[in-house]
Amino acid sequence: MNLAPAAVAPAEADRLAAGRHHDPHAVLGAHPVPGGTVVLRALRPLARTVHAVLADGTRVPMEHDRAGVFTAAVPGDAPPDYRIACTYTAEGPETVADDPYRYAPTLGEMDLHLIGEGRHEELWRALGAHPRPEGTAFAVWAPGAQGVQLIGDFNHWDGTAHPMRSLGSSGVWELFVPGAGPGALYKFRVHGRDGGVRDKADPMAFAAQCPPETASVVHAPAHRWGDEVWMNERKARDWTREPMSVYEVHLPSWRPGLGYAELAQELVAHVRERGFTHVEFMPVAEHPFGGSWGYQVTSYYAPTARLGPPDGFRLLVDELHRAGIGVLLDWVPAHFPRDDWALARFDGSPTYEHPDPRRGEHPDWGTLVFDYGRTEVRNFLIANALFWLEEYHIDGLRVDAVASMIYLDYSRESGEWEPNAFGGRENLEALEFLRELNTVCHRRNPGIVMAAEESTAWPGVSRPVDHGGLGFGFKWNMGWMHDTLEYLKRDPVHRAHHHGEITFSMLYAYSENYILPLSHDEVVHGKSSLLYKQPGDEWRRFAGLRTLLAYMWAHPGKKLLFMGGEIGQGEEWSHEAGVQWWLLDHAFHRGVRALVDELNAGYTARPALWSRDCVPEGFRWIDGGDAEGNTLAFLRFGEDGGTLACVVNFSAVPHTGRRIGLPDTGPWNVLLDTDDERFGGSGFRGGLTRVRSEAQPWHGLPASAELDLPPLGVLWLEPGRKDEAGPA
Repeated sequence: MNLAPAAVAPAEADRLAAGRHHDPHAVLGAHPVPGGTVVLRALRPLARTVHAVLADGTRVPMEHDRAGVFTAAVPGDAPPDYRIACTYTAEGPETVADDPYRYAPTLGEMDLHLIGEGRHEELWRALGAHPRPEGTAFAVWAPGAQGVQLIGDFNHWDGTAHPMRSLGSSGVWELFVPGAGPGALYKFRVHGRDGGVRDKADPMAFAAQCPPETASVVHAPAHRWGDEVWMNERKARDWTREPMSVYEVHLPSWRPGLGYAELAQELVAHVRERGFTHVEFMPVAEHPFGGSWGYQVTSYYAPTARLGPPDGFRLLVDELHRAGIGVLLDWVPAHFPRDDWALARFDGSPTYEHPDPRRGEHPDWGTLVFDYGRTEVRNFLIANALFWLEEYHIDGLRVDAVASMIYLDYSRESGEWEPNAFGGRENLEALEFLRELNTVCHRRNPGIVMAAEESTAWPGVSRPVDHGGLGFGFKWNMGWMHDTLEYLKRDPVHRAHHHGEITFSMLYAYSENYILPLSHDEVVHGKSSLLYKQPGDEWRRFAGLRTLLAYMWAHPGKKLLFMGGEIGQGEEWSHEAGVQWWLLDHAFHRGVRALVDELNAGYTARPALWSRDCVPEGFRWIDGGDAEGNTLAFLRFGEDGGTLACVVNFSAVPHTGRRIGLPDTGPWNVLLDTDDERFGGSGFRGGLTRVRSEAQPWHGLPASAELDLPPLGVLWLEPGRKDEAGPA
């Protein structure tokens, strides 16, 4: 019997060698032919000898055909089990390896169908690198590529012998590599439609090299979760009616030098001691430039390797959950950097970015903008959100820079943007993306938090999609933040002329579900720290900071404080230097920390301060019009029937004998006095812990009490028992 195999067509071999063959499996691997013969072909450029080694040990010489393609024929009707043995020099060792081209595709028809429709909600299970017992399955979406080769440390970064196959119109390229396992480094060598060749990191990589290195890393999670109780309870949470006091953290600079494993001990202990209900991490997805603080992402599915392996981040989340602390994550779907090895022009053409520079380039940040109208791009982003929520047990996402997404003219002058189909400036595709994002995330993960950083007056950001909104659960209240800080920057003698800045927030407090943010953005770039935004001498500054925090914790809306704020850090935040923990050697800074501890304890224990945050029934002014005295007084009401009065003196002088209306007679306990000496205050009120309200109507309320208000101070009062004694 003649077993001489037919030669491969020259054009086919040349395309294989050039890395531009769309279906290398059609040429390489094992191919039964009529007459009881199986043709074996292997791509081994520069090999000196090549043999097919059958399961019984038989060695079949393979002859060089063309362009590195070696061919042999063996008898049989079905592909045999075989390996490829090669030598490259006369003295060199022989290498024996399994053949990637004898394996069937690892993606099913349903995967490809959902990818094509942009509806694969678990896209990370189809694309990326997936270790299996025999090796690793690699798949990447590159719809405009002429060819894709897999390169890595398992093939000496030479992809000539590892061309990938295109799986039809899906745009997906796939290859199974026997022997490649967890820890392997890899990239995709993409031959673009523009004629260029680029080595690209995997957009779906689950791990990445530590910057400045840029390769993707094969990863198999091994962490065993212990937060079942938290995750089960999360499904029933409604955070609009629960306490939410968020500690915002930039993980690499909280305590520089700590990795995920150390943070899982030290950060968790700190947050628990301070009494915060949640942490919010600035972006943890891998990013090449540390100075971007994580907001210019290159590997959307990989936690930064700066702090350790991905399982280390899982451990950190797990330990926070076990401590009863929720975990929110900053997420950046608004833009991505131009690094040539990452998402930019991935297949040699605009792939993830919008092809029109007026919509695909961000003028402020020098970055690229996602094409929200392309189904596969929307799928990539929505699946990424689900990936963090489900694979890393994240409890919610704070979506960055929403305003830049929804306005076509954002940071653009006339002529630099193109109106939508209706002549407007709204980015209709981005709006639809956000609605789909929130709908899918809430459907699959009830009880999560989806919060928008949206700095304009766009209506209905936190309104449900089926009621015409964008579907977020919360919106950052940038107006409250801006007005409050502007007011407090002024010397108290000038505040009377700007009283509206401090009261204006209540005119729109229930137009959205709000989070009050004192975030990292307010303590960088020459804006000064929260402490040094306050005017005056050292005592005034600390008193002003304590007043700001206590006023914020009583104001309707959830709370967010950036790290360092809890100790009254004096310098602006530096992502390199981190928090100035040494300041706790000084009494004023310890006083701020003690106040934050007490604010969180008092806040979480009293539904009046959070259960009606998002409905007007939870608030009533006592007196919001005392511009000359720089004071405010208001009531908070809880679903449990509880009441809390907050009285704020923003002036630098005390007000004695100030009568304040109250809803009931009898004793009122002083729950909080920010001027208390243990917080670093003057102790002006002498530690008085109770006042008595009498039946004298005042401020439209049936009762009232006389109070001595400390300078730059806040009092929280709550009703005592009727049988309690008078002032003490």
